[in-house]
Amino acid sequence: MRKILIIDDEVNIGLLLSKFLSRNGFSVSTSTTGNSAMERLSKESYDLVLCDYRLDDTDGREMLIKIKESYPKTGVIIITGYSDIKLAVELIKLGAYDYITKPLYPDEILNTINKAIETQYALNESRPSHPEVEDVKEKTIKQTLVSDGSFIIGQSSASRELMKQILLVAPTSYSVILTGESGTGKESVALAIHLNSPRKDQPFVAMDCGSLTKELAGSEFFGHEKGSFTGALYTKIGHFEMANGGTLFLDEVGNLSYEIQAALLRTVQERKIKRIGSTKEMELDVRIIVATNENLNTAMQNGKFREDLYHRFNEFSIHLPPLNQREKDILVFARTFLEIANKELHKNVTGFSAEVEDCFLTYNWPGNVRELKNVVRRATLLTEGQEIQLKALPLENSTYAKASAMEQSFNRSEKPKDLKNAALEAEYDTILKVLREVNFNKTKAAKMLNIDRKTLYNKMKAINLDT
Repeated sequence: MRKILIIDDEVNIGLLLSKFLSRNGFSVSTSTTGNSAMERLSKESYDLVLCDYRLDDTDGREMLIKIKESYPKTGVIIITGYSDIKLAVELIKLGAYDYITKPLYPDEILNTINKAIETQYALNESRPSHPEVEDVKEKTIKQTLVSDGSFIIGQSSASRELMKQILLVAPTSYSVILTGESGTGKESVALAIHLNSPRKDQPFVAMDCGSLTKELAGSEFFGHEKGSFTGALYTKIGHFEMANGGTLFLDEVGNLSYEIQAALLRTVQERKIKRIGSTKEMELDVRIIVATNENLNTAMQNGKFREDLYHRFNEFSIHLPPLNQREKDILVFARTFLEIANKELHKNVTGFSAEVEDCFLTYNWPGNVRELKNVVRRATLLTEGQEIQLKALPLENSTYAKASAMEQSFNRSEKPKDLKNAALEAEYDTILKVLREVNFNKTKAAKMLNIDRKTLYNKMKAINLDT
């Protein structure tokens, strides 16, 4: 029997909640002060604490901090008499499962309690008590996902931290915001979360919000009935309905118009949809994971993204660092992509030359993991022997490698004895740095160097970079 502790200085509310929850199969205890509640918690373990925000001797925020520090396996729900979004967000970030405002409705509070206990149980189960348990979980993820390259476990500290966050949030029902540059693998992380959650056998539906127009949004999100508008020649199921029971991944959510955000907010809050042209509402059980390469905090400040929708999505957030900050992962990813490309192209390329590996490690990868995967696939297709050579790489990669070697040569050279050589070396060094910064876009480089393209070509030719 699940055990609940109610903390409320209004005795009548405590008694009413206690009777209601007891009738629904819970073992319930009550306290009227923070001190007495902490004393109870020290003597007896509870699955969940329902705590009123305003208490005679403390408040819900302080109680939440104390409970989470001393009893991290106990879930906490805060109850208050007024609604405040900023406070709600703060409490959830501090570890509360949810924040409920009075008056309390029996069905609502019972549903929230059941979900909170289920989530806390899943979280407790996911916490490894020994290092070998964590290793088993990582192997499970690897066996589930790496086979098709959807998710690769890297060796960098950033990848280890990412793995920990996936293991932590996957068993819960939390909505998640994934942030990071384009191509860092946000959809792969979303899929990893889904496949390691209780919803893994249910649909995973990905939706690109980047090019979604106001006219199409309602139909794409919610579906429509045949004949509901001009051109509606058939009944269409929307993405929310397709993902019902599973996970809906919304990519580039920062590009949604303000009007679309308003419609989306209602659905996220009420967990109900209605197809366009239908009078029938449908209950939803969907976990939402969103991704963006924009700064949503800046978008909120500029009035381009709704604050209330952001807080609905931001129950948990994960940032994916760019590939050039994960050097230890680059060759791990490249070798995995090579295995996949070999299967796809029915080839048997065994690896990369030393020059190619050096190129991979020095290149800045503006397209991140997506770019690396495409480069390896292309090189595998072009390679006739057993090993991928530098000539099989795209021009920007091989040129970048040349520039890196040239730059290292400059750095190792002896100090010039005259001003003319010193000026030339400084000039070439500047050209190389600017070219690398703009990923060898010669138009941009010439503009930054304040010279014309022809002059830049001549100077590049002088240092053997005339590609």
